[in-house]
Amino acid sequence: MSHAPAAGTLFIVSAPSGAGKSTLVNALLAREPGIALSISHTTRAPRPGDINGKHYHFVDRATFEREIAAGAFLEHAEVFGNLYGTSLASVQAQLAAGHDLLLEIDWQGAAQVRKAVPDCVSIFILPPSRAELERRLRARASDSEATIERRLADSREEMSHAREFSCIIVNDVFEDALAQLQAVVRAVRAGEPLPHERHGNLISQLLA
Repeated sequence: MSHAPAAGTLFIVSAPSGAGKSTLVNALLAREPGIALSISHTTRAPRPGDINGKHYHFVDRATFEREIAAGAFLEHAEVFGNLYGTSLASVQAQLAAGHDLLLEIDWQGAAQVRKAVPDCVSIFILPPSRAELERRLRARASDSEATIERRLADSREEMSHAREFSCIIVNDVFEDALAQLQAVVRAVRAGEPLPHERHGNLISQLLA
C-alpha cells in the first residue's frame, strides 16, 4: 500500500538589497537536494541572460492584473514600478507532491505568504553593518548613485521587519551564513526546533 508523500515545506528568504540573499539561496539550492526555487511571475523586462520559465515567468501588465483579479497569486507586490507574484497553483502542486520549495521575496510578500501558509518557515538575511551593506551595493557597479541611495533608504524599512521572521541569519562570512541556512532547512526536515538567535543588538544598530 503506497502512502501519499508528506507535504513539502515552504521556505521564504527575504533581505534588503545588498545583503547577499541571491548568492546564498543559489548556494543552498546547489548543496541541498530536494528544495527548489519557486519561479515568480513579473512584468519587468527580461535582462540579458534571463530565461523565461527559468529565472522568471515574464508577462505583460494586463495579463498580470487579470491574474491578480482571478486570485491566481499566493502573494504579489509592486517593486520599483514592476509587478512580481508567486503562482498559488504552482506552489500548492509542488508542496502536495512532497517537494520543499523556496520563495525569494520581500517582507511584504512574506507577510502575505505567512497568512496564507501559516506553517511556512521564513528566514531574514541581515548584513553585518550598514557600512558593509553600502559597500556591497556600491561593489555591484551596475547601479546609479540615485538607485544606491534609494536601496539604502529602503533597506531600513525592510530590516525593521526582520523580527517578523522565523529565523534571522547574518551574512558576514558567506560560508558561515550558508551553513546556518542549511541548518535551518535540516532542522525543519528533522522536526527539530529552529535556531533562535534574534540579533536584537545588530538590528538596533542597523536601524539607528
